[in-house]
Amino acid sequence: MTTEVKLSPRERLLEAAAALTYRAGVNIGVEALCKAAGVSKRSMYQLFESKDELLAASLKGRAAAYAATLLPAPDDGRSPRERILHVFAQVESQAGVPEFHGCRYLAAQVELKDQSHPASRVARQVKENLTAFFRTEAEKGKAVDPDLLARQLSIVFDGASARAGIGADSLTGIITPTVATLLDAAGVR
Repeated sequence: MTTEVKLSPRERLLEAAAALTYRAGVNIGVEALCKAAGVSKRSMYQLFESKDELLAASLKGRAAAYAATLLPAPDDGRSPRERILHVFAQVESQAGVPEFHGCRYLAAQVELKDQSHPASRVARQVKENLTAFFRTEAEKGKAVDPDLLARQLSIVFDGASARAGIGADSLTGIITPTVATLLDAAGVR
């Protein structure tokens, strides 16, 4: 006998916001969000101050899982170079599935444009955390300029994710050699 766990209205709204905004963008209407969640607008506004707050909470709620799918485990014994390449191997793997629409955090920032928007602030922090991971690994790998390498890797990550997300390019066979070239140039062996 299986027991089905019923999600609360808050959880249903967060799930609906995550699914709909990933597929259709952050400009999805409140009505569509509420309909997908099976929650009234009144209930939504009792649970969240605004749609903006719902979007921010949805992005924040996905941040740990996002990092867990991309980043290697701390102290996994691999070299900094291998740890950085792991991130790009994960993106290449994710980009191979039809449901891949790129990085939800980059998309939110691009679509919102307003850096003070609550969801944009969450997205920026997630992206800064990824750059910080690259910087830490670059430092451990004795990169000539860890800050520059971290920024370069972030640009490659975002560009690759965006191009694959819109179906403009496949990452297979291009992202690993590109990142390896940057790591070589930076002296990370």
